[in-house]
Order: sequence, then C-alpha cells, then structure tokens
Amino acid sequence: MVRQKAEPSIVVIGGGTGLSNMLRGLKLHTSKLTAIVTMADDGGSSGTLRDELGMPPPGDVRNCLQALANTEPTMEQLLGYRFTEGALKGQSMGNLFLAALNDISGSFYEAVCRLSEVLAITGRVLPVTNEDVRLMARFDDGTEVLGETKIAEHKKQTNGRITKLELIPENPPALKESLDAIKNAELIILGPGSLYTSIIPNLLTKGVAEAIEFSDALKIYVLNVSTQDGETESYTASDHVRALFSHSKRKLFDYCLANSTPLPEDVAAHYREQGASRTVVDITELERLGVTTILRPMLDCTSGFARHNPQRLADEIMDLYREKSPTKIFG
Repeated sequence: MVRQKAEPSIVVIGGGTGLSNMLRGLKLHTSKLTAIVTMADDGGSSGTLRDELGMPPPGDVRNCLQALANTEPTMEQLLGYRFTEGALKGQSMGNLFLAALNDISGSFYEAVCRLSEVLAITGRVLPVTNEDVRLMARFDDGTEVLGETKIAEHKKQTNGRITKLELIPENPPALKESLDAIKNAELIILGPGSLYTSIIPNLLTKGVAEAIEFSDALKIYVLNVSTQDGETESYTASDHVRALFSHSKRKLFDYCLANSTPLPEDVAAHYREQGASRTVVDITELERLGVTTILRPMLDCTSGFARHNPQRLADEIMDLYREKSPTKIFG
C-alpha cells in the first residue's frame, strides 16, 4: 500500500507578511518546516538597522520567527512591539533583538538560530544568504533603479513595468543550509508575497533556482490574493508566473494555488483607490505555461485587507500535497 509521511518536510520561499501568515497555518500540520527568507529589504526599520549597523535586514526573518514561535503570548507581543516616539520611533523590538544577537554572534544566520531557540519555534527560519545584497530593477523605459524602496517609488511615479530584476552583487552564494533544505524537501512552496521584492530575490541567489528545479518535491506557487501597488498593478496570474520563470530561467512549479473568493465591495473599493485589485486568474494562459490552476476559497478580509486565511490556505496546500505529491513511501 502506498502512503505518505504524516509530517512532510516543507520548504517555503519568500518574505513579507504573506509568508509569515501562511506559516501560522502550516505549523499546525508539520514540525518539519523551513522558511527561506529574502535578504534584499532596505526599507522601514529594517533598512535603518541595515544602514546604521551594517547588518542584514531583520524584518522578514523576525515576522517568520513570530509566526512559528511557541512561547508565552507576552513574548510574541514584545517581539512585535514598535516604539512610538523618541529615537527608536518606528523600530521593532524583535528587530532590535536580532540586531543584538547579530552583534554577539558569528553571523546573522547564527543570530537567527539563537533567537529560534529562545522562541522554541516550530521548524526553522533561514536567510537565503549571509551576503549584503541590494535590488536593481530595470524598467521598460530603460531606467535602472537601485534599492527596494526606490524601485517601488519609481514604479508609482512612472507607472512603468519592471522588465528585469538583479541582485547587487550578482549571484551571491546561498546559505548552504538553505540549499540543503530545498534538496531534502518533499513540498516546496513559493509565495505568497511581493513578486519582485520578496520572492524573485531568492531565485537570483546562486543555487536556489537550480535546487528547486531539480528537486523531486511537489512544487506549488501560492498566488497573491490581490495585485500590489508599486509592483504588480494590472498583473494577471500568468504575468506573475512569467516573471518567476523568466528570472529563474526555469519552470519552477507545476501548480498555482489561487483564491476563488471575490473581494467584498468595501475592500475592493479601497484597493481601487491604490490602483490595485483582486488578481485575475487567467487559467488558459497558465495552462500555456505548463501550470495547472487550483482555485479554492481562502480569502480573509477581517483586518480590512485582502489576505489568505492561514488555516484554509494550509489545509488546501496539504490536500494538494496528499493528492499530487510524487514523493511517497511504501508501507
């Protein structure tokens, strides 16, 4: 009889709030969970620490650590606390924890491991690289813009389209532990998250795209519920997939998991004001790219924003794994 492992080894790749939101649901299904996180962020409090202390940006890593933490609610609240005044205004306590650990550790990776122990997290959180990297975007008008924050600003001002994204320096080496996690995974998930600033930077890190392509794991792309102001206005699902395939020069996945629930009118109106909307799932175009679309109701708008419901998303991912996974054991 063919059966699947009760706790599959899962690797998720991306960054931002979309990734950490998904992790809250997935950790209920397996303890063999690894989040591989982009290190290209240069905005907000993470950007400040990066510029002033010369450390990798901690924000996306901290969000994932919070999502996977198994500790007292007070500790999670403390990690997410942001100072509201003074010299530390806007700074996250969790980011400061990581900054301190980075200062007393041999590397940012070691700092993340130490905080992971303190929080008794389910699984692991890994930076995709220990290198100091920046994003460079080329737009359809030929303009080149350096830095994640400036890229978003330029796109908003010009309404241009990003044609190519690069990391500076080019081809930074991936963390060995991140590559090993991908090679040993039974399920690999890209997204959800910002297409150009959370997902693609991971694929531009040396060895990551190759490891994904050659893995025998089931590979799924979780499509964002809505387009993103400053990155993907007017993008359809196939536009997202083309960008991922073109930047990796590989066909990285066979399945696109997408939300099927319409946005409530008040939420849709709010997004229209920002030039964003629910992501159109153009199934025929996805099929031409060799990708099978799985549409499921996974929307959560309780916060006033369009997000995936963590539990529904995780449940759908696990159902897809049980149905489609090529990695099975016999018993």
